[in-house]
Amino acid sequence: MAYTAEISRVNSSCFVFVIDQSGSMNDSFGGADDGSKKADELASAINRLLSNLIIKCSKDNEVRRYFQVGIIGYGAGVGPALGGNLSGQELVWIDDIYSNPIRVEDRPRKVSDGAGGLVEVMTKFPVWLEPVADNGTPMCRALTYAYTILKDWVVQHPSSFPPIIIHITDGESSDGDPSSLAEALTQLQTQDGNAILLNLHLSSRRSSTIHFPSSPDSLPDEYARLLFQMSSLLPDYMRKEAQGAGYNVSDSVRGFVFNAKIEDVISFLEIGTKPSNMR
Repeated sequence: MAYTAEISRVNSSCFVFVIDQSGSMNDSFGGADDGSKKADELASAINRLLSNLIIKCSKDNEVRRYFQVGIIGYGAGVGPALGGNLSGQELVWIDDIYSNPIRVEDRPRKVSDGAGGLVEVMTKFPVWLEPVADNGTPMCRALTYAYTILKDWVVQHPSSFPPIIIHITDGESSDGDPSSLAEALTQLQTQDGNAILLNLHLSSRRSSTIHFPSSPDSLPDEYARLLFQMSSLLPDYMRKEAQGAGYNVSDSVRGFVFNAKIEDVISFLEIGTKPSNMR
């Protein structure tokens, strides 16, 4: 059965995030007027996810090398998007991410007060990814970049759990049709299965979100249908995670959310980065 390989220090896996950093990422989520920008919210969501991945990989007072992580940004340019000491690195071991934040901020967080209410406390928040929003949407170049990284990775890790690529965008490609590049990514494989490509479209308007569709019929336009076709069928373990998160998913759903709000982004990232067999 595919997607059952054990993830361990001797059989690591890989996540690659391909994130839109075009000028439209300066817009707010869902047409909100609270001043929040998609670029800021997305950077916070990914920084929080990296912290959670570090926790998952922490055992016996060490962060174990279960994963390599790549973050590719595309906008004014295309390339690695981590900052600080990790700047310019395509794939980074999770323990090196832990050791090299750009900075650690104090951020407010609401927690239970033990009496049914909430109280705001300050917590430490490591930052590895800065928000960026500039220029166009060279999606084809970004997916080509991801393919170049991962075609070598699968050769070097033939028995590993296959790579998971999470592509996050709020606009149409400005450099051509990305569908053949998405197909090439999902044809990459290890002995445990094909690479998994998930697509998350960020909301710029006040309209309904479509979670994990099983056909393109409910999607509003050609662009949404293109992203749907680019997305992998959800493996069994991801479908179970989606069901556990409250989504109604069938056996034929794809890893795609259209017009996502920030809470959808957080849930999507959690579902997409829960491995099925980590030791």
